[in-house]
Amino acid sequence: MTYTEYMSLNAFQRFWFKFKEFIKAIPGGLKRFFCAIGRGIKKFFFGIGKGFKNYFVGFVKGDVFVKLSYLIMGAGNLARGQIVKGLLFLAIQAGYIMYMVFFGGYFLMHLFPLEAVVTQEQKPLPLGGFTTVEHVEAYSNQILLYGILSILLTIVFFALYIVSVKSAQKTSEIVKSGKKAPTFRMETHELLDSKFHSTLLSLPVILIFVFVIVPLIFMITMAFTNYSDVNNRSFNWVGFDNFAEIFSTSSEGGASMGYTFLNITMWTLIWAIAATFSNYILGMIFALMINKKGIKLKKLWRTLFVMTIAVPQFVTLLVISQMLGASQDSPLNLIIEMFTGHTSTLDLWTTAYDGWLARITVIVVNCWVGIPYTILMTTGILMNIPEDLYESARIDGAGPVKSFMKITLPYMLFVTTPYLITTFIGNINNFNVIYLLSEGGPKVSEYKYSAGKTDLLITLLYKLSINQNKYGLGAAIGILVFIVCATVSLVTFNMTKSAKSEEEFS
Repeated sequence: MTYTEYMSLNAFQRFWFKFKEFIKAIPGGLKRFFCAIGRGIKKFFFGIGKGFKNYFVGFVKGDVFVKLSYLIMGAGNLARGQIVKGLLFLAIQAGYIMYMVFFGGYFLMHLFPLEAVVTQEQKPLPLGGFTTVEHVEAYSNQILLYGILSILLTIVFFALYIVSVKSAQKTSEIVKSGKKAPTFRMETHELLDSKFHSTLLSLPVILIFVFVIVPLIFMITMAFTNYSDVNNRSFNWVGFDNFAEIFSTSSEGGASMGYTFLNITMWTLIWAIAATFSNYILGMIFALMINKKGIKLKKLWRTLFVMTIAVPQFVTLLVISQMLGASQDSPLNLIIEMFTGHTSTLDLWTTAYDGWLARITVIVVNCWVGIPYTILMTTGILMNIPEDLYESARIDGAGPVKSFMKITLPYMLFVTTPYLITTFIGNINNFNVIYLLSEGGPKVSEYKYSAGKTDLLITLLYKLSINQNKYGLGAAIGILVFIVCATVSLVTFNMTKSAKSEEEFS
């Protein structure tokens, strides 16, 4: 389509054209995304190969102290007078060896097949004979956790080992050039001056390693085990059995996990789209209405919306859940009885209309708790749109709708596209709204594990882990959700104009 033909389209035709072009571009975006992953993997392995090459070349070209550093960390630094630095490297090596000998190595040896370590002891009975007493030395969850920790510490140790080797090589080159090797005080001064950024980042990196990376890897590995309430102390690896069960069509009691997962996934996507764009569009409309010239008491209207944010969200959701309850004494039924004169037992969390009444209800309630955030965000952006653009549009004969489609909406989308993507991903994992309102109900017999019509993947994961104690199955669903969310967010963001032409909009 030429530019002239595009300009002759009305606003809705242009939107439909852009939407179709976006859908057509998704396969190409996915291809580029996975090609980039492939290039990254290729670059990673080439980097490893290059590292091994440099490692052996450095050993061949290094002097006796450099060669000794390949065996004993810090030896090259100690030989060149860097006593403190050399002792630190040596202490790291000694500490790692002691950790592996007295603690970590034991769990690594039992990481496969991961079963609990049980010892038997023969004890004499008072009346003669012997009885066998079993002692559990380590449970499977302990073996898995400490085994993963030992592997990660091994990776960190080898990284520090490479640092020590490079330090010995660098110090050797400095001494050979006739200069004096830098002292520990000089290097410490650099950490507080030219390398101060590394000093500041060290603590956050350690905290991320302890509180994010270790638990994340632990939960990922849990997806490949049969950890559940039945064998919560002694379990083993099952490979991809949990993933196979997720897509299984075999029915137990008239319900299959594959059918449950497919339907909940479809509803999760519908919910994420509806919740994201209803809040975004309605919030933008309310912000435009409040900011329109001639509207009085603007601060009052903004304050009223802010007050809904000031109330904790879980309190609002619990109150609304009680208001919309099926009880005859619920506020909703009392209001209906007051206006109609008849007793009402309206139940919004019913399976009527195949559960869509409950689904529409949670979408509407989500607008109540979500629109104020959009109003506050878009208000600031709307106030920064140059008024000259609107004046020029009015002079050219553009009405309010055309000004909105040509000026307001493009500006808003350009600035808020990353916000839309993060909100969409957040709604896929919006546990609070669903669970506090309906607890995933209404429950239906064709769904497995007591899942309901308003359950999202995140609430299904919660029920599997907490209520059903199917931790391995819940972890497998968590991995699938992460892969989908990461792929969608990266692909869609890189296809948007916000990423392609970051500095073009003016």
